[in-house]
Amino acid sequence: MDNQQNNKKIIEFTLVAVVVGIIIGVVMTAANVYLGLYAGMTVSASIPAAVIAMGIFKGVLGKKNSIHQSNIVQTMASAGESLAAGIIFTLPALILVGAWNEFKFWPTTLIAISGGLLGILFMIPLRKALIVDDKDLTYPEGVACAAVLQTGSSDDKEGFILILKGLMLGSVFKFFTGGMKIIHASVEKAFIANDRVWFFGSDISPALMAVGYIVKLEIAMLVFIGGAIGWFIGMPILGLTVDIGNKSALDLAWELWSTQIRYLGVGAMLTGGVWSIISVRKGITNGLGELRKGYAKNKTGTVSRTEQDMSLWSILIMFLVSITIMMFVYQYMIGIFGITLLATVMMIIAAFLFVAVSSYIVGLVGSSNNPVSGMTISALLMSAALFLVLGLKGENAILATLGVAAIVCCAACTAGDCSQDLKTGVLVGATPKYQQWAQIIGVVIPAFVIAPVLTVLHKSEGIGVGLKAPQATLFASITNALFGDGNLPYRMVVIGIILGIVVIIIDHFFLKKAGKFRLHLMPMAVGIYLPITLAIPMVIGGFIRFLIDRKKGDDSSEVDNGVLLSSGIIAGEAIMGVVLAMLVYFGFVMTGEIAREVISIAALVAISIYIFAKAKK
Repeated sequence: MDNQQNNKKIIEFTLVAVVVGIIIGVVMTAANVYLGLYAGMTVSASIPAAVIAMGIFKGVLGKKNSIHQSNIVQTMASAGESLAAGIIFTLPALILVGAWNEFKFWPTTLIAISGGLLGILFMIPLRKALIVDDKDLTYPEGVACAAVLQTGSSDDKEGFILILKGLMLGSVFKFFTGGMKIIHASVEKAFIANDRVWFFGSDISPALMAVGYIVKLEIAMLVFIGGAIGWFIGMPILGLTVDIGNKSALDLAWELWSTQIRYLGVGAMLTGGVWSIISVRKGITNGLGELRKGYAKNKTGTVSRTEQDMSLWSILIMFLVSITIMMFVYQYMIGIFGITLLATVMMIIAAFLFVAVSSYIVGLVGSSNNPVSGMTISALLMSAALFLVLGLKGENAILATLGVAAIVCCAACTAGDCSQDLKTGVLVGATPKYQQWAQIIGVVIPAFVIAPVLTVLHKSEGIGVGLKAPQATLFASITNALFGDGNLPYRMVVIGIILGIVVIIIDHFFLKKAGKFRLHLMPMAVGIYLPITLAIPMVIGGFIRFLIDRKKGDDSSEVDNGVLLSSGIIAGEAIMGVVLAMLVYFGFVMTGEIAREVISIAALVAISIYIFAKAKK
């Protein structure tokens, strides 16, 4: 009976599903480019995409059974979102170190495509071993998305409308802060006492509060604890170790953070990357064992629909396409064929290793704890060490090192997302090969919007200035110190490494046995590296989620309206940020009079829509 069900033909990979998936994927990719540069974090598009898809299929198109088409939509939408993270964490570093003067469209796009493809292709052979067979890996986001798809019924339209409300709320708030500037984007205070700088402040951002709600209180608290270690403990202990001059206490606080404190987070992230490889060695071994089996079942023709992966020939062809693209880009960036070949080989090895690590980690502790930053730092340092031994210096060395890091980061981010989506597919009875093709489309198409959005944001707000781009700033500092005229506060990095080891020991030997609150290293390390102002609204959002979850109890099958509203708020604030950046890019300056005119027109339109909606009922 189960085999008959698994082989039953279903409506799944349709033209409508692909088109809807592309549209949502492009929008979420642009939104996450902005969010990642601003907050150093991105959020999954899976659940909001699934709800929007069900709202379209059932509420608009009137289709009764749309679970599998909706699954294709969320698979495509989340692929582009994860790809955005891989690019924005790395390539802006080329701007920051001066290797690029602007974001070059084709190199950026082709790096995104090839890195995303590798993340998907390397994940496919690991699917059965990690997602199907290993019962220790829960893939929490994938399970949550499957629950949303399985329980979607008459509430789909309401969920869709709730996301739209959040979209409007986030957009309006961002317009008031970034456009009209009548609401402060942050509130910060600092003072000097006993030759120590003390800082307190918070960003005023509904999007960050929404991020905290989505990732839940534990993760938000870990980010906050990391920030508190850096800003409330590390900074006072460090004292006034910078040139004071005529700088205000606030300026001194930010200078201490940017030149010293955040490198504690660098060391901790490096420890987290190495520990992640050590802790998932069993899963990697199992995955390699599955790869050696080489699709033996497929050759016998006895594989059921729910076990069918892309064919081996398809994987091989796509792999060769990806490698060819990457060699072309490396040769264009570096111009030395020997280094191009070496960088390509390193990238392939590192990408496969970290794809396996990423896929295993997200199954174990979820995507929020995925140590992508630590893994990318590890790949960057490994490639940099080799290039230093070979005597490569200057701009070519920076381009080669960051080129490898960018591909590895894209592959690791995409693989983590791919794993969650494939877990969703297992639970809803999807066909894996269709999901895998959907992810390939979901990587290739949105990749073309990343470079234009980066260009607009850089020209209008300034990457590294208005938009902090924390990970990219970190990678720029490391490469500039290794191959340029920059320098790193190595003492702070070493202290961060030791701090990371202490956190791992406490968590592994004490908290793990208790089974409740865990000190996952990567969120803490990211918290140290990010401004503490980002962590405050995240904790508020996480605490709201904690209160809601405690009131609701353990009913995980219910779709959380807060998650839907938060997803809309994040997308709305991010999209409005991109729109405002485009206005600045094209020379449109938002004066007070223009802002009042826009608000007046918007108010009239809103009231008209409200009257129409009420009269129609």
